Amino acid sequence: MSVSSAGHFAPPTTLHPISKPDGTPDTGTVFLSAAVDHPRLDVGDYTYASAFDPPEDWCARLAPYLFDFSPERLVIGKFCQIADGVTFITASANHRFDGISSYPFAIFDCGVKQGRPSLPGPGRDTVIGNDVWFGQGVRILPGAEIGNGVIIGAGAVVGGKIADYTIVAGNPARPIRQRFPALQVAQLKRIAWWDWPIETVLAHEKQIMEADVAALAAVAPQSPP
Repeated sequence: MSVSSAGHFAPPTTLHPISKPDGTPDTGTVFLSAAVDHPRLDVGDYTYASAFDPPEDWCARLAPYLFDFSPERLVIGKFCQIADGVTFITASANHRFDGISSYPFAIFDCGVKQGRPSLPGPGRDTVIGNDVWFGQGVRILPGAEIGNGVIIGAGAVVGGKIADYTIVAGNPARPIRQRFPALQVAQLKRIAWWDWPIETVLAHEKQIMEADVAALAAVAPQSPP
């Protein structure tokens, strides 16, 4: 049974999808794909970011080391929720730390920079799954791989690979618990509700928000075996 209508749900191209009581846009929250245009940043539909002091450049606020010329990418899935103060520290922030000095001499030299020994090689992409909740002040380290449905506690510093549907917190972030048993996680990945048309998502909001994986599977457009 539908509890909402896609006709009243802001399309993913909406810059400010929330309105204040007086009808004016709430500029502190954006659908991120509508707010950024960056060659090294890919953002899925309906992922939003919030800030109490909204920036003019949302990409620079969220990923300050992701430059147009960066070799790495930042990839964020659909329906992610990014709270105030979250920062993605991408690989272009790195220094070499495998030798005597970590100082980036080439940055301050007007000569050729490419291939200089004081610069690190290209780093890994940072890849975020779908439906990930980033608490206030979270820091994501270069090359992190965060699975679908992960919840990250406020102030956590997250690196490495985080499995689907894990709750993590702390510095460095540590798993607190799995949100669902392994078999249900596998089923949720097959269901992939975030890839449904928004009309279908809203029609089954109740099943998506509750913890009954079997009930969600039963209403999936193509229910897994």
